[in-house]
Amino acid sequence: MKIKAFEAIRPPAALAREVASLPYDVGDLEDARALADANPRSFLHVERPEVDLPDAFDQTSGIDHQTAAKNLQLFLREGWLVRETAPALYIYRITLGQHAQTGIVACCHIEDYENNIIRKHEKTKKPVEDQRTLHVQVTGAHTGPIFLLFRDDAKIAGMLDAAVRGAPLLDFTAIDGIRHEVWKLDAPEAFVKAFAAVPLAYVADGHHRTAAATRAGIERRAANPAHRGDEEYNWFPAVLFPASHLKVLAYNRTLKDLNGLTPAAFLDRVKSIFTVTENAPSSPKRQGEISMYLGGSWYSLTWTPDPKADPVSALDVSVLQARLLGPVLGIDDPRTNSRIEYAGGFDSVERIRKKVDTGRAAVAFSVYPTTVDELMAIADADQIMPPKSTWFEPKLRSGLFVHALD
Repeated sequence: MKIKAFEAIRPPAALAREVASLPYDVGDLEDARALADANPRSFLHVERPEVDLPDAFDQTSGIDHQTAAKNLQLFLREGWLVRETAPALYIYRITLGQHAQTGIVACCHIEDYENNIIRKHEKTKKPVEDQRTLHVQVTGAHTGPIFLLFRDDAKIAGMLDAAVRGAPLLDFTAIDGIRHEVWKLDAPEAFVKAFAAVPLAYVADGHHRTAAATRAGIERRAANPAHRGDEEYNWFPAVLFPASHLKVLAYNRTLKDLNGLTPAAFLDRVKSIFTVTENAPSSPKRQGEISMYLGGSWYSLTWTPDPKADPVSALDVSVLQARLLGPVLGIDDPRTNSRIEYAGGFDSVERIRKKVDTGRAAVAFSVYPTTVDELMAIADADQIMPPKSTWFEPKLRSGLFVHALD
């Protein structure tokens, strides 16, 4: 892998808690607007500029990206963000309860993404990718780092441990109770050399950002007759975590209706496909088991695994889609069908149960989390996971490591 230090645009320590925001694609716009309205220093004004625009703004006009660019300049003028005067790497530790994950913040090269050294496991949607590319081009910056993972490396693990022994540069607890700590590394050479021996990295979260960063770099190359190859637009910021540090949570599902079946008829269909146990726990305890909530009761669905299944079709979410959601409930394309909705995070089981109890959904499915090993195996096989297969928690914050393209 190629990594390098960069001149990060970051908040002063005293303002880090106010500035840092969740990524653009986490949470509802209504909630984001409430947070941004209450806090003019929230990076949501840059990361998600829709918070400053009316509901019916014309997205084709580009006013959202122009607003983001103006807000970024405002943050710099006001000193809410400052640009480092020399390149550096950073260590970023995120702590939620008893779980902590520590990674290295660096710039990665778009050629590593093009050459499949940085591997993906999800398809991107072109309209979203188009909009994120415009956001990068108009603001002239990558506003949030990509969430990458790599297989554990003993040497890098020791370097990470040594790097966090001193006082952090930034240390704050966000409103959701998650602690964020950042250490600055003024001498990055050892990490750059160590990562040169790391053969692969994987996009954990941020497929659209990675694709957009690569597209923006390629577009700038084409527009620059004096392109040398060392320009900042060839790089994008990322946080690289050892795989063992990460916590993957389930991405659960609800269906708005039963595709014309009564609850009793639907349950009979389920029993013809799976082994069904009544009065089951709300979350499955192992792979090869799904919890279903129907009519105020939880059921356990199990099946005999197919020993010939490939890494994708063997996933629990794939089995659910192939055997039940598609043929029985009519979910032809889980990426686009409006009758299926998804919920991730620590409270997702309670949220899907409430949706059924309040009549906003007819049935809910709680799945066992996809593992990091499964993710890497699928990416290594150059295959694509079903949509909404992984939910990584805690989330990175945007606004802490902004990377300018020039």
